[in-house]
Amino acid sequence: MSSVSALCVDRWLYSARVSEHLRLDLAAPVATLVIDRPERRNALSYAMWTALPGLVSRVAAADEVRVLVVRGNGSFSAGADISEFGTLRNGPEGARAYGEAVHAGAGALAALGKPTIAAVTGFCVGGGCELALACDLRIAAEDARFGITPANLGIIYSLLSTKRLVDTVGPAWAKRILFTADIIDAATALRIGLVNEVHDAAVLDSRVGALAARIASRSQVSVRGAKALIERIIDGRHDEDAEVHELYDQAVLSADYAEGVAAFLAKRPPRF
Repeated sequence: MSSVSALCVDRWLYSARVSEHLRLDLAAPVATLVIDRPERRNALSYAMWTALPGLVSRVAAADEVRVLVVRGNGSFSAGADISEFGTLRNGPEGARAYGEAVHAGAGALAALGKPTIAAVTGFCVGGGCELALACDLRIAAEDARFGITPANLGIIYSLLSTKRLVDTVGPAWAKRILFTADIIDAATALRIGLVNEVHDAAVLDSRVGALAARIASRSQVSVRGAKALIERIIDGRHDEDAEVHELYDQAVLSADYAEGVAAFLAKRPPRF
């Protein structure tokens, strides 16, 4: 069996083992994670949340992958599977365990050192919006609808997910979204900074593909370093400590730096 065939078989076995409703394509340089439960508008089950960290770790370990795109089969995701709440999320202990699974899934995506893009169509609500907010960029179709609706369920949104929302849209809009549980349209999402771009649904895939390819073509030393520094700033860490200086030193010693300078002097595009 060729190495390519073996990789394809390995992907299929891994996907089947962890969750039948999440599909991961590790094709380089842009991997794609598909939420694939269209009969339930891609509602995220407990099994899907618990599968996410393992899938993200596969992306992290694939050196040839430079960008991850997250999308749904149809709608992005209508949120957590509320039909499980009466059993798996019953009582404080069950709610805590369920919340930990959600936190681990969204947290793994947020912590991935590679750039991530959410390609949002249709409903992006509750846990679906939580996943989209865990991505670095959100590109939406005009039919996208966003909402975070714990106020409809008597649930308190988690602290870290609330922080991501506040970091993205600011405290005033975070309060509006969480207090009302309103569903907002793509134009409003763009205006408040919840998404980066809005496009006709017919061209969304091509736009996301072009953006992912552009990011993948840039120096990954620069891109991943920028992501790490931005996350530090968001977390209120503004000092240039040893960890930051190590990032600087690694960049100067990298092949990307040598290629970038050589390409500039030769007046040609760099090949990273």
